[in-house]
Amino acid sequence: MSLFSSFTAPVAVLAAALAFATPAQAAMPAQPTLHVATLDGKTFDLAAQRGKWVIVNYWATWCVPCIKEMPDISRFVTAHNNVTAIGLAYEDSEPADIKAFLAKHPVAYPIAQVSLDQPPKDFDEPRGLPTTYLIDPDGKVAKHIVGPVTEASLEGLIGGK
Repeated sequence: MSLFSSFTAPVAVLAAALAFATPAQAAMPAQPTLHVATLDGKTFDLAAQRGKWVIVNYWATWCVPCIKEMPDISRFVTAHNNVTAIGLAYEDSEPADIKAFLAKHPVAYPIAQVSLDQPPKDFDEPRGLPTTYLIDPDGKVAKHIVGPVTEASLEGLIGGK
């Protein structure tokens, strides 16, 4: 038995054990659905947005980078007729608390609260906040971003497309 083969078997066993120990997450569909009630009492349906770019942004009131990016997303959406957004408040707060926060930090797009224990089924659970998905006009995920976006980064990713 060579030195190499004496290490190969234990490494293979360890790799197999780690593969089974890591929770598997179902693959996010290329064309996700999203149908949520917004805090203003309306409904946001991603399918109804076909023909536009959609910024799907997970955020929380306690997330400093989230708060910093919200005005950038608002300015970008306001400046581009072919772009809309939905903010998904990813936290266990009372809706009234989120509304009070939004009164101090207004945005130009609807906000919905999503449950930490039951996030939207077609979107991967955020691994950090903020998390943004750019959905192209055909309804397909064009980009997944973990971390803040800016008006300039959105311009570079969507721009005049």
